[in-house]
Amino acid sequence: MIIAVDGPTASGKGTIARALAEHYGLPHLDTGLLYRAVGRQAFISDFDPDSPVEALCACGFHDKLLEDPELRSEETGGLASRVSIHPGVRQALFERQRAFALQDGGAVLDGRDIGTVIVPEEADAKLFVTASAAARASRRFREMQENGVDTTLEEITEQIEARDKRDQEREDSPLKPAPDAYVLDTTLMKKEEAIAAAIRAVERALKGEN
Repeated sequence: MIIAVDGPTASGKGTIARALAEHYGLPHLDTGLLYRAVGRQAFISDFDPDSPVEALCACGFHDKLLEDPELRSEETGGLASRVSIHPGVRQALFERQRAFALQDGGAVLDGRDIGTVIVPEEADAKLFVTASAAARASRRFREMQENGVDTTLEEITEQIEARDKRDQEREDSPLKPAPDAYVLDTTLMKKEEAIAAAIRAVERALKGEN
């Protein structure tokens, strides 16, 4: 069984994807980490993330970089959004994501184009998890505070809105729900409610009810 979970940053898609993986006993891949690793590698190597050539060079990151805690920072998230607009970068990571999704037994993948580009035909269930920009900024701000990161809600809001604009307007694989995806708005939901709603959506999809 393959479950695709897409959506913008801080929508709750990662939490939901991990919960679905645990619920169904499937391996999970946060594909955003791959792009964050490219962005982080660009920073480490002093590459220009807006250059298609230099961003592609950053795709040669070592697997150990996926364990770098800096991958979760807002700065790296912004770099990931910038490198991801390049078709060459997306193609370089495409096969890696496909291989994970198509492994024996299936998998859960979360990202921004899983249901539209990575496994548009193969996914048994597709979710598009979203929330208002204000709600997402508030969640990310609380997370940053808990991690001792010095920032403001205004800065986080600006960063999220900028990332949304880049992700939605890029020519290659823009952020949008797949036509057959279940759209789950978590703006007013607690974590447990969102997870339960996601499981119900997957069950409906498996029964062909979505």
